[in-house]
Amino acid sequence: MSFDRLIRNIIEKQNPTVAGLDPKLDYIPDYIREEAFGKYGKTLEGAAAAILQFNKDLIDALCDIVPAIKPQAAYYEMYGWQGVKTLTETIAYAKEKGMFVITDGKRNDIGTTMQAYAAAHIGKTDIDGETAEAFGADALTVNAYLGTDGIKPLLEICRNDDKGIFALVKTSNPSSGELQDRNLDDGQTVYRTMGDMCEKWGSEAMGEEGYSSVGAVVGATYPRQLLELRATLPHTFFLVPGYGAQGGGAADVAPAFDEKGRGAIINSSRGIICAWKKEGCAPEDHAQAARREAIRMRDEIISYIGEIK
Repeated sequence: MSFDRLIRNIIEKQNPTVAGLDPKLDYIPDYIREEAFGKYGKTLEGAAAAILQFNKDLIDALCDIVPAIKPQAAYYEMYGWQGVKTLTETIAYAKEKGMFVITDGKRNDIGTTMQAYAAAHIGKTDIDGETAEAFGADALTVNAYLGTDGIKPLLEICRNDDKGIFALVKTSNPSSGELQDRNLDDGQTVYRTMGDMCEKWGSEAMGEEGYSSVGAVVGATYPRQLLELRATLPHTFFLVPGYGAQGGGAADVAPAFDEKGRGAIINSSRGIICAWKKEGCAPEDHAQAARREAIRMRDEIISYIGEIK
């Protein structure tokens, strides 16, 4: 299964982290932007070209130490079809370098519409009897609050095409508790109920490493809930946002892991891709600054959870 590959990559690199490639033009060094604008003008195409070069620099610097990237689709869609093309090229480039790719799209719908989302991002698109991968990511974040109807089309692809999904369970944003922390009639919280549903859905797509292809998004900003969900969802792999810029630290994410140091991957976006600004280093050193921050993050987390076995 898809997350077996991710887990093995994490073990090999002893690094349970993912670099979120959520680029804004403000994050990109001037010399990269100026080169792209010089060729294409200050256009959507110019912006997309600058982002692609920035992403490639980061992937080159990170691919041997970080097991995965997580591009957030919105940061590409805002630049139109040119930005979506850059998303496609970024995914392909990262996979060429051996990285696992999680597209952060938070897609949700039912029936044939969800089938279309699933085919686009992690499956194959039928073209009059021939098939092709549109984006080709290894996993996709999804909003599962429409229930099973929105998950079934994804499960088939997970089983047949070696892919994975991460369903929103307890998100890292401050207002998540307005809905997710509410108690249902049975006394369980909404987020706990959603976690239980992930565990149930995943039973149909179990991997060799003990985790299913249905993961859960659980924020680093809620360590108590991380601990609770890790104990109650033994086969659900966690994607943990909220580390770094949102306030979560290594101590906060440590409860996401099982006794072998497995079971979760921790995301940092701005902390890694904007490290050159935080350091105040030369713009030409931006990719190595990202590498230094990724190493620091890895070492900090490992100091809490120990060797990943």
